[in-house]
Amino acid sequence: MKVQGRVFKYGNDVNTDVIIPARYLNTTSESELAAHCMEDIDPDFVKTVKAGDIIVAEDNFGCGSSREHAPIAIKASGVSIVIANSFARIFYRNSINIGLPILECPEAVKAISAGDVVSCDLGEGIIKDETTGESFKAEPFPPFIQEIIADGGLLKHLTKSQK
Repeated sequence: MKVQGRVFKYGNDVNTDVIIPARYLNTTSESELAAHCMEDIDPDFVKTVKAGDIIVAEDNFGCGSSREHAPIAIKASGVSIVIANSFARIFYRNSINIGLPILECPEAVKAISAGDVVSCDLGEGIIKDETTGESFKAEPFPPFIQEIIADGGLLKHLTKSQK
């Protein structure tokens, strides 16, 4: 799977309350969650994000609560992948469960700037900053997790495999 998009860049410890504020957790509507994604840290995000865009962040992205609303809001907003130095473990697992691609690559995070156009080959773990021409190598997920993500998440993958 290959993706390409414009980068939104954030710092350390972007927590789930910032990704999707608690005041919007009274809905399970993915489009409603997406409409408020990142609004407390970046009010322009929902106005400017386009399908395929990419979030790049520093350490401990997705820390805080265990709610899966955060990766759902990101995915539903059109973001194709999140690249970070590191992820909070529960966010990491929730991302796989809902089919949101994520990669850890500190070298890419350090070099990539907000607004850059970046492409990613998820199967190979290759990240390329199309703006600067620099390439980076992340550890890709093993094939069985790549299948889960490609199928749109764990439940869709299980449903597909039982047909």
